[in-house]
Amino acid sequence: MFKGVERPEPESKARRNAIRAFAVATLVVTATYLSWRLHSTVDLAVWWVSIPLIAAEIHNAGGLLLFTVALWDVDVGPPWHRVEDSDLRVAVLIATYNEPEEVLLPTIAASVTLAPTHETWVLDDGRRENIRELATSLGARYLTRPDNVGAKAGNLNHALGKIDADVVAVLDADHVPLPNFLTNTLGYFEDPDVALVQTPQDFYNRDSFEHSDHGESRFNEEAVFYRVIAPGKNRWGGAFWCGTSALVRVEALQSVGGVATATVTEDIHTSIRMNRLGWKGVMHNEVLALGLAPADAEQYMLQRHRWALGAMQVLRKENPLFGKGLTFGQRLSFTSTLWGWFDSWRTLAFMLIAPVVLFTGASPISAPGWVYGPLFLTVFLAQFVALRLLARGRYPPALSLLFEVLRLPAVLPATLALFTGGSGVFQVTPKGRGDRSLRTPVPRILVFLVLLNVSALGLFVLQMAGVHIIAYESMAAAAGAAGFAVLNLGLVVWAVIRIRAWRFAGERRGAVRFPVDLEAYVQGSPCDVRDLSTTGAEVWSAGSVDAKAGERLNLVVVLGGDSTELSCKVRWRDEGEIGRVRLGLEFDSKQTGQVATIARALFQQAGAPDRARLAEAA
Repeated sequence: MFKGVERPEPESKARRNAIRAFAVATLVVTATYLSWRLHSTVDLAVWWVSIPLIAAEIHNAGGLLLFTVALWDVDVGPPWHRVEDSDLRVAVLIATYNEPEEVLLPTIAASVTLAPTHETWVLDDGRRENIRELATSLGARYLTRPDNVGAKAGNLNHALGKIDADVVAVLDADHVPLPNFLTNTLGYFEDPDVALVQTPQDFYNRDSFEHSDHGESRFNEEAVFYRVIAPGKNRWGGAFWCGTSALVRVEALQSVGGVATATVTEDIHTSIRMNRLGWKGVMHNEVLALGLAPADAEQYMLQRHRWALGAMQVLRKENPLFGKGLTFGQRLSFTSTLWGWFDSWRTLAFMLIAPVVLFTGASPISAPGWVYGPLFLTVFLAQFVALRLLARGRYPPALSLLFEVLRLPAVLPATLALFTGGSGVFQVTPKGRGDRSLRTPVPRILVFLVLLNVSALGLFVLQMAGVHIIAYESMAAAAGAAGFAVLNLGLVVWAVIRIRAWRFAGERRGAVRFPVDLEAYVQGSPCDVRDLSTTGAEVWSAGSVDAKAGERLNLVVVLGGDSTELSCKVRWRDEGEIGRVRLGLEFDSKQTGQVATIARALFQQAGAPDRARLAEAA
């Protein structure tokens, strides 16, 4: 079910050297090309288009340089070993505010069964009695506070003053730990200087907005960071806390006054403060918890806006490039991550320059098109290939460009906080059941870019048809700009289509569905469970099941040597193949123990949800 969650095999020396050689060669070619561009091709007579273009190209080259240095070696890391038992006092902290029970239940159910011995605490800033009952019924401890000061960071700090632990494992409400979450990470804390261990964030709703809908191994926009960039930071001592799926030493947190509350990205902010005092971070490149990715465009943009805004706040408050106490590698790691949000301005520049050229007739390049065109394309393609190689195959060109466009509406306004000093309130990304019956509106900036590029291309077509409205300084420049406008338009329209897609508009069931193949019985008749969640199931019965929509019946799911019986309501009935009936079932409420058993079985085998493995997991 969840492929690619394991620790990757170290890459061969030959492959690593080939990637390095191509990246360095591309940097040399890029530097040569930019030297020629700066010396011979920048037309200052039309500086308002030529300067932005060369600035965007220089920014592109700078990004490739940082990427090359950051990903020089992605296999470096401290020695690792499993820990079956530990003298450390460990507490798993599950921070929650408004997430529904169906989201929290799998997280709590999986957390309380983790080894080695530990405590599980549910930190509820929503102060909900039903969540108290859920936590205690599953064997977790429940904690709340009288206010929500400091949002998630304040919630964690309040807990640190109440619990007795050496190490805390921090999980967001929707991140379900896999069985090896603690055993595969606690060993790093044998080094007394290690403050935190971060694991990759990965997701179990692989039909989310940020996943591609092609292929068995689905593209996830965050995978290139968590599986390549973040592990590469081990080489530079720059691994940092990413909010969830991490373990943090309590002593290290206490040494910096607790979790930072002055920004909306408390994780990286706290990491920088701990690094200044000599504490170390580790990135363990194995998925050990699975969460919920944003289900629609609105959730996606809210999350990206918060991350970008927090990055700007951290840059202002901590200044990791020049501030005291950090090593060169740490400065490089933090700055490259935080400044990476400005890539959206480069994307916007490339989106605007082509239509500006078509509307004004100005040529930003004072060089023949037959010289500039091939050189630019050669360098551009080489940079793209180098990025894909450095990202170890996790950078599909078309999808990566698509998500650069999708981030624009969220990131551009957030980056202005670096200059305005704007503050922000921590906003929880909505998870689980919600009213998403309407599709997300298209952001105004994308509408503007569509209209701008369509108008520019329309003007160019009129020019080619002999209706001379604009006097083009260079037909080669105009033709090149038209080509880029077509590319821009295609990307923006693709982004708009994805935002407006009905498949991201709503869900019929409140929890994520897992495709499974399990033995079960409906009202005593044998059946197969084909899809399962913590709120319902789809079953196929070979016998005659006399049940209509709205009726109630019992479902017995066979997991290992035990059976789990659930009371259900029939939501729909469908006469499928000859002699088979399909039923959509919704589990009745107040079956916490039975649903917890189902949830643990679903997540304890992350490799493949076939009947044998799920039965084993139970």
